[in-house]
Formats: sequence, C-alpha cells, structure tokens
Amino acid sequence: MATEYKTIIRDGLWDNNGVLAMLLGMCPSMAMTTSATNGLGMGLATAVVMAASSLLVSAFRSRITQEVRIPVYILIVAAMVTMVDLCMNAWMHELYKVLGLFIALIVSNCLPLARLEAFAAKEPVLPSLTDGLFMGIGFTIALTCIGAVREISGSGTLFADASLLLGPAFKFMEMRLLPADTGMLMMVLPPGGFLVTGLLVVCKRMLDVRAGKAIQMGGAHSAA
Repeated sequence: MATEYKTIIRDGLWDNNGVLAMLLGMCPSMAMTTSATNGLGMGLATAVVMAASSLLVSAFRSRITQEVRIPVYILIVAAMVTMVDLCMNAWMHELYKVLGLFIALIVSNCLPLARLEAFAAKEPVLPSLTDGLFMGIGFTIALTCIGAVREISGSGTLFADASLLLGPAFKFMEMRLLPADTGMLMMVLPPGGFLVTGLLVVCKRMLDVRAGKAIQMGGAHSAA
C-alpha cells in the first residue's frame, strides 16, 4: 500500500507531471506564468479543484454510467471551479483580479478531466484524492518554476507582489535578484513562455535519461 501511494506521488510530481511530461494545461502554463506569484496562485487553484473533483468522482464512480460520465465529470469540475472562484474573489481578491478568466477556464483544462477519466473513475477514494492532490501540486510546481525563470530573466525579481496577491504573510517571498531595467522583455511576453517551457521539458527528459542510465549501470554492477 505504501509503495502504491509512493508511485502515485512520484507520478504526480515528476514521472507524469501534467506540464513537463504530458504537456497538458498549456493555456494557463503560457498565459499565467509571467511571474512566479501568478504561477503559484494559478497552480494552487487548479490543485484544489483536482483534489476535490477526484474525491467526488471516485466516491460516486459506481453511480456514474459510462454514457454520461464525461458530462458528469465536467459538471463536477465546474462546481469545484465555481467554489474556488468565489472563495478567491472573497479572500484573495487581488490575485483573483490578476488570474481573471483563467480561473473559470480550469473547467476546460485537459489535465483535471484526464486524471478523472484515467484514475479517479477506476480507483478508491483515498488513492484518487492522493492522485488529484499531487497531480495538482506537480502542476503548481511546474507553473511556479516557469514563472520564476521568466520573472527573474525578464524583470530581475522573484515572487514580486506576493504580499499583495497572496496576503501579507507572503511578504518574505518577495526578492530582487537582478538590478532594475536589466531584464529581457521577451521573457515576460508570450514567446518567453514557450521558450522556458520547452527548456524545462528538455531538462526533465535529460535528467530522466541520466537516471535511467544510472539504474542500468547499477544493475550491471550488481550482476557482475
């Protein structure tokens, strides 16, 4: 059982990362990663929706027929998105104004629907909740990393306006790493999103190849 959960967590964070492995959710990945703060906020909103939706779909999977499963999944995701949207509007209004329409567009994000169909519809509640949560966390990490690279290279800051968007408790995250007016404007424009995402995908695959070679070498030494 522990091995099963370990595999689920590893898949969500790394092996089947929604952005860096499956290349899903590209719309928010490109549009909402002009800063690490925006990427973090968008990722966390998506993670909450994915965890709650996976929990509900798994709990009612025996009552959802094959013929209507996709409309039901969309309805569940839409309900969770509406709740997140209202909560952010009430308690994180500045971030809500920045993310804007993209919160509602979580409904059309391929990643939540893909995980509901591939995992939550077939597995018990706790594994499904774990899968939804860590797929969401992996998505959050990917968006935050993309946003961090774009923000540092484009503006010289990291987590700028975190206290304004996320709350005063996040003031400690705000940093200036490069002098003002030294960044590359292209990195905070749409081409920068594609460039950084592509580079991170390449880096992940290079690490996977190296890890695979290390495992093969270790197995060869053991056999010898």
